[in-house]
Amino acid sequence: MTLARPVGIPRASGCYLFRDAHGTVIYVGKAVSLAQRLANYFQRREVLDVKTQALMDEAASVEWILTPNEVDALILENELIKQNQPRYNLVLKDDKSFPYVAIDLRTPYPVPSLTRSRHVRGVRYFGPFADVGSVRRVLDELAQAFPLRTCTRHKFQYHERLGRPCLLYDIGRCPGPCAGLITPDEYAEQVEAWSSFFEGRVAPLRTRLTSQMDQASAALDFEAAARARDSLAALERAAQHQSVVLDDHSDLDVVAVATDGGRAAVVRFRVRGGRVVGRGVTLVEGAAPESGGEVIEAALSHLYGEGEEVPPEVVVSEETSALAAQFLAEQRGRAVRVRTVQRGRRQRALEMARSDARSVLQRDMVRREHDHLTRSAALEGLGRALRLAAPPYRIECFDMSHLQGTNYVGSMVVFEDGLPAKSAYRRFHVREVAGNDDVGAMAEVLRRRLARAVAGDPRFAPANLVILDGGLGQLHAVEAVVAEMGLTGIELAALAKREELLFRPGTSAPVVLPRGSEELYLVQRVRDEAHRFAITFHRSTRGRAMVASALDGVPGLGPARREGLLAHFGSLDRVRAATREELEGVPGLPQRVGRSLYDHVHGLSGARGRDDE
Repeated sequence: MTLARPVGIPRASGCYLFRDAHGTVIYVGKAVSLAQRLANYFQRREVLDVKTQALMDEAASVEWILTPNEVDALILENELIKQNQPRYNLVLKDDKSFPYVAIDLRTPYPVPSLTRSRHVRGVRYFGPFADVGSVRRVLDELAQAFPLRTCTRHKFQYHERLGRPCLLYDIGRCPGPCAGLITPDEYAEQVEAWSSFFEGRVAPLRTRLTSQMDQASAALDFEAAARARDSLAALERAAQHQSVVLDDHSDLDVVAVATDGGRAAVVRFRVRGGRVVGRGVTLVEGAAPESGGEVIEAALSHLYGEGEEVPPEVVVSEETSALAAQFLAEQRGRAVRVRTVQRGRRQRALEMARSDARSVLQRDMVRREHDHLTRSAALEGLGRALRLAAPPYRIECFDMSHLQGTNYVGSMVVFEDGLPAKSAYRRFHVREVAGNDDVGAMAEVLRRRLARAVAGDPRFAPANLVILDGGLGQLHAVEAVVAEMGLTGIELAALAKREELLFRPGTSAPVVLPRGSEELYLVQRVRDEAHRFAITFHRSTRGRAMVASALDGVPGLGPARREGLLAHFGSLDRVRAATREELEGVPGLPQRVGRSLYDHVHGLSGARGRDDE
């Protein structure tokens, strides 16, 4: 069976894993753009090389793990290859280790160095890093801001006997501990600065270097100021060398959840020896958006099935109850620490897991949208649940948006064959209803929409199902509008926001769509799209109203000139910040109007008279 190209592959960096029919990883790769890289595997067979043909013949599935950047993808790829030993990687990949920065704390004056192993007690390691050349450059730049000795023990002892430092001290690259020019405590502060740098705690160092630069500038020591400036730049560049693995040999799992309506994805990253070595994914249906902790608890039994290894620590993205720790402790046979984190390397790994969970949900959404059979099942299931004569090929959904009764707007979104038909979307300004009256606003919008259809407007085609975002109040109001206009054959349904219950005319008993069903997922998508479209329109309308209010009363500045003014400056804040000369020079705006506008936004009185003088 030929592996079909999956839908929803993200255009982001990460690693991908091909598995055979038994679930064994047979190939691991990395990519700056997963979508572009994986597309190369799903070309015509005759275009592929022999090795890739053999891989695709054996592959039964492909999955991917997102990473913050391509450097992390490179490191994660190395770890996954070591862990899984994929057959198709062995010919092309060596099992090299990535470099670490090591500081030997066993000596009074530690020396930083590069190493590819981490096994000596008393030595502090930072990394790993993907590019040894970049690490060397960072070490060189860091030595300018926080110099440490770099000489051998023999050379250090030689200059210690001389009582005189070497040339590195004279050029500012060594603090001169061999000659007693720095105390052990002062040297320890420099070592701590290096540790802070490689642990990602750069804010205090940035403040320290900025202060050094300012003091040097004030003392007219521009050479020292330039060195501090260059060191600041090195701090910023160091961010790209952060890795997705931990540097403390930790054994833990990172579990994160992402929710979307009634769906959720739970992702678990296995970290062993401080390195990400694998992941597990669980899709959950019927999850409330606010119950992330409950979703994680429900997924634990699936993620940690019989015989699955449980580490001593599990970092979770949402607070969980004591049941989670109790369940994991029973599986492990010993206590398990379950906690959330807010900072540090664990937080970074947790963010990567969250991003991966969101990617899983996105992929599942795209799969459902592009699967014709899935969409057909959703439409048929919705038609049966609502007792429609036929599946609703064209669905319209209406939603209202306002701010304390102001700038009332309505939205109409259209789905055809289960997919958004954005060219058919329509927006409405609510004109007749005043105050906070969603029921009256919904009735007004539907009356205008139906009137356009009765008039034969081709932009308002007949709908198989009209969904109202609201409850029984909205449904009864629109029923009255339909009866008043003498229309028949219009299928209505109201969707309660929180409970996601559908109400139909003629009964107060709600229609409950099964949790996790395709029809419920379709209704949620339609409702969410109507809400998004209404909110977007309302924000735009409110923004224009605020501009009109702020510029109201300027002689000669009507709606057309206001639009041109905003098009020229881009925002009201930029209009307020403009000089008088800039306002007087706006194309299409008379100088006198520009002068009046400047006086208006700056609250000046009598400014024109003083200007004439």
